[in-house]
Amino acid sequence: MVCGGFTCSKNALCSLNVVYMLVGLLLIGVAAWGKGFGLVSSIHIIGGVIAVGVFLLLIAIVGLVGAVHHHQVMLFFYMVILFIVFLFQFGVSCSCLAMNSGQQEALLNSTWQMLDNKTKEDLENQLNCCGLFNTSSSLGQYTQDLDSCPAACKKTSLPTCFTCGDMMLIHAAEALKILGGVGLFFSFTEILGVWLAVRYRNQKDPRANPSAFL
Repeated sequence: MVCGGFTCSKNALCSLNVVYMLVGLLLIGVAAWGKGFGLVSSIHIIGGVIAVGVFLLLIAIVGLVGAVHHHQVMLFFYMVILFIVFLFQFGVSCSCLAMNSGQQEALLNSTWQMLDNKTKEDLENQLNCCGLFNTSSSLGQYTQDLDSCPAACKKTSLPTCFTCGDMMLIHAAEALKILGGVGLFFSFTEILGVWLAVRYRNQKDPRANPSAFL
């Protein structure tokens, strides 16, 4: 069977969904590993990563079953959901790649406000820093974070600890480029999956009854 035929499209779609299943299982495993070793204690972060992994796993299972059985309804819902995920992921990836330092600081500020105290303490321990930014607009929040900061730098002879925001901004640009690049790469695999699903869905199974509907 030449590439582009029924069997080739089926095998390519199955292989792509197997990769998605492995990525989903990897996300779930990494979240469980991080929780087990105490690297991240926030149930919101762990739950979010696991939810993304389970969602990707379910979508991959739907695509795999639809590809194996040439199921028209499952393939339709698979390509619609995958296209919506592509649009969202493509937009987020482009935003990460285009984000400047001012936008990075604003994003860190908004994210820091949403974190619970336990997650903040975990970050301060890991990065050996206290608070987010020591600025006039956030002086009250910085003082509050400094009082409860468990970082080791508070126990040394240093005059003050570095702020977590300054430390994170040092690597934020590189991290956003990596995150945006990886997200952009996977978004193109998703549009490839949509194209394969549309192509495969409209192909005739050579083993089926010639008079049967596609």
